[in-house]
Amino acid sequence: MPVKIPNNLPAIELLKKENIFVMSDLRANTQDIRPMRVLILNLMPLKISTETDFVRLLSNNPLQVEVEFLRLDSHTSKNTPEEHLELFYKGFGEIKENFYDGMIITGAPVEMMKFEDVNYWEEVTMIFDWARKHVTSSLYICWASQAALYHFYGVEKVPLAEKLFGVFKHTATEKTHPLFRGFDDEFFIPHSRHTTILKADLEGKEEVSILSESTGAGIAIASSRGGREFYLTGHSEYAPLTLHEEYVRDVEKGLPIEVPLNYYTDNNPANPPLVRWTSHANLLFNNWLNYFVYQETPYDLKDVEHLGDIKVNS
Repeated sequence: MPVKIPNNLPAIELLKKENIFVMSDLRANTQDIRPMRVLILNLMPLKISTETDFVRLLSNNPLQVEVEFLRLDSHTSKNTPEEHLELFYKGFGEIKENFYDGMIITGAPVEMMKFEDVNYWEEVTMIFDWARKHVTSSLYICWASQAALYHFYGVEKVPLAEKLFGVFKHTATEKTHPLFRGFDDEFFIPHSRHTTILKADLEGKEEVSILSESTGAGIAIASSRGGREFYLTGHSEYAPLTLHEEYVRDVEKGLPIEVPLNYYTDNNPANPPLVRWTSHANLLFNNWLNYFVYQETPYDLKDVEHLGDIKVNS
């Protein structure tokens, strides 16, 4: 089944060029199917490319997925045209009474700031709390994963001596966990961050389970509430050239940046990147949608608020 997204969203044409099947509202409404409703809170400055990254992954599954985009009312994006936000994004006031099968909260370029100093901290944590009653399962990505772990469990982020930047090898802590069904013993995830979460800090939280880690990148995936929340510190959604574009951007700005590890062929920026994370990324998102969204969500979405903290698919 394809992913259902708003008419005229730029991601439609970009993904069609990749031979990925997407469906506009007009056609999807003719199908007598209740799609999985997924809300994406997009905190990234380059919103159109982030939209495309996540729609690409959500579309590669046998379920029909209806995607909505959420913006913050307390923060104005400087890198995305206001017309785009008005056309394709909703404010919290427009969706607060709704219920969703799944939710994705993206990373944000504010990781060097204290959480409470982020100008939208109050609003974003209110949305975190709202999701616990209105969403079956949520994915928190990169900064959002750190923010949620701090907000819910008091886990502090820790600055790194230098930016963690590249593609790193990971293993599953629990190979039989439904999130990893079909995975190889080792898999790769891109990372791009200046801070991290220490394993010792998570091990002290009984409510949080560590699911995947890496010798080079540390904690990669954790979960809580029996799969109703997942915390992904890396960027499985990244397109093949995203790390390259970040590297070139920082070089042109004169910022201290190393060549992304394990990314370019022979670790030479003159060579094309060696893409080895997309199969894992597709399987990761498919497993999330299947085992923690589709199989656990009630048919009547209003019943989501009564799911409570029942442990499922742990």
